[in-house]
Order: sequence, then structure tokens, then C-alpha cells
Amino acid sequence: MSGSKRQLVAIPIFACLLLIGTKTVPAFGVESLRDDPKGTQQVSALPLDTMNGLEVVGISEKGAVPVKIQSAVGNYSGRRAVRLVNDDGPVGTVSGGQVLAIIMGSDFEDGTIEAEIAGFPRQGAKPSTRGFIGVAFRVQDHGSRYEAFYLRMTNGRADDQLRRNHSAQYMSQPEFPWNRLRQESPGVYESYVDIDPEAWTKIKVVVSGRKAQLYVNGADRPCLIVNDLKLGAARGQIALWTGSDTEAYFSNLTIR
Repeated sequence: MSGSKRQLVAIPIFACLLLIGTKTVPAFGVESLRDDPKGTQQVSALPLDTMNGLEVVGISEKGAVPVKIQSAVGNYSGRRAVRLVNDDGPVGTVSGGQVLAIIMGSDFEDGTIEAEIAGFPRQGAKPSTRGFIGVAFRVQDHGSRYEAFYLRMTNGRADDQLRRNHSAQYMSQPEFPWNRLRQESPGVYESYVDIDPEAWTKIKVVVSGRKAQLYVNGADRPCLIVNDLKLGAARGQIALWTGSDTEAYFSNLTIR
């Protein structure tokens, strides 16, 4: 992966360990794979109440302190869910760390991805941490390349308007991280959306060719539109995604 490095280690199912790397579980873990009532599309529904079928990958910028990950099934707001904690390390350390829980066996080009997410800065996180959580799609080579939409959970209701304008974000790794997109095209790949950092949040990503849209909490219209996906009309896997110093929960993933 250009400009970054990955750590890959296999660990047992349901283990909750602090580690550098990857957890791989061979089963796909799909609750149901069915045709919709009209027979027009296939639906994969994953409740995400088990770690089965997830390959958890930690990625850090080249030369940085490796990402430390906790990954297991946890409980949040009365619900069992996949819990990922991304730990950048001591305050003042910046690794740009990211964690992906890749849905093994998924193969996605165009379609719709829906999930319920909750996330916030981990205990002991730097003051600048926002709580970064979302979904990645068209994931290639164990997380080396992918597109993603994510939310900065504490920005949506911040008192500062500029922070609010950075609530929803698109990026494409490794060539187009968020900071490059913001510098080269201010305001084009991020937007405001009202989000409650303590609540379960519904997200929907609709992808077609080089275009993608992000919807939040059942809205009829997207809060963020991207008309030039940087990987082009690619295909790959789907992953749960979280950014640096974030405690994240994922539930009820649906792929259409």
C-alpha cells in the first residue's frame, strides 16, 4: 500500500485483545441471503452480532506507530454489535490510523449498502478526535485500496459552523485521503449533516459506476454526492470502517 503499512495477525473468534494487525474468521456469517419479494435483486443481511466472516485490518501511515485494535462483539444502547476500537496511542501521537473489518466473501460493484452505526472518541483520545465511523466499498487487496463514506460524529451538533460543515466525508485510499481532497477541492467531498453522537445512526450508500451518494437517518435526499469516484468503476469487498482514536459499533448491515 503506497504511503502506508498494514499489520496482519490471525486471532480467535470472540477474542477481545489489544493487537497490531488482523483477525480473520473464515465463515461469511450472513444471516440471510435472499431475493426480494419482487424478485429483482438479491439481498444480503448481516445482523453483525458475531465476528464470523470479518477480516479486521489495521492500517497506519508509513513510519507511524502501528494501529492498536480491540475487536469483538460488544453491547451499545441495548444492542449486540460489532465493536472496533482504534487506538492511535499516547496523546500527541498521530498515526492516521484506520481499521477495516472486511466482509469476507463480499463482492460489490454497484448497489446499495445500509448499516446502523454508533461511534465516539475512545477513552483517552486526543481533544481533536471527532469519532470517525462509516463504511468502505470496492475494497481491494486486504484494504490496500478502497472508497469510503464516513461521519465525524461530534461535528454535526458542534457550536462552530466550520466543524459542522465537516460532518460527512468521502475519501479514496491510498491516493485521495480526506486531507488531500479538502486541500485541492474545498467543500466538494464533505458536507454538513445533523447527527447525534450518542445515538444509533442509519446510513445508506448508493453506488453506480463512478457515482455514489450518502444518505443519513432515512432522509429522502443525500447529504453528500460524489460524481467522480477516484477508483473509477471498480469492484471489491465491503468493509466496516473506523478512523483514529475511535470506539465504533456496527449493526444490521444490508447489501443490495
